[in-house]
Amino acid sequence: MAQKEGETEQWCVKTGDNFGAKAMPGAPAPGGGVVVQVREKKGPLRAAIPTMPFPLAVICLFLNTFIPGLGTFISAFTVLCGARSELIPERGVCCVFWLNVAAALIQILTAVIMVGWIMSIFWGMDMVILASQSGLFTLLSLLLLTIHTWSL
Repeated sequence: MAQKEGETEQWCVKTGDNFGAKAMPGAPAPGGGVVVQVREKKGPLRAAIPTMPFPLAVICLFLNTFIPGLGTFISAFTVLCGARSELIPERGVCCVFWLNVAAALIQILTAVIMVGWIMSIFWGMDMVILASQSGLFTLLSLLLLTIHTWSL
């Protein structure tokens, strides 16, 4: 059971005589137990989702909601424009671009049976979550979005 104390995350561990002893993740626990950290393992398609500026991620979510796969297809080109992805260091920009294009095609082709449409919406939501966690929602992005809105 994880508990937050200040800035440090503590884990309660059940080991031998010491039930509920506190230890840091990855460190040996009192009584000989080991604290295990859990990390989400993403597949290649999910890891290829680019981290974009927040306004662009919202636009891609909007497009994915109404035209399945279109926002994902546009996000593939952001990889070529410098958007980061977890998979780029391992596979390279070109491979990540084609993985995003493949994801867009899967969404478009399976939209007929609703699977692609639902996948497309979740994909767009992941784009927005990645953008909001990355801190790319800067004052400049907000300013550009405001200018664009006023120009309409």
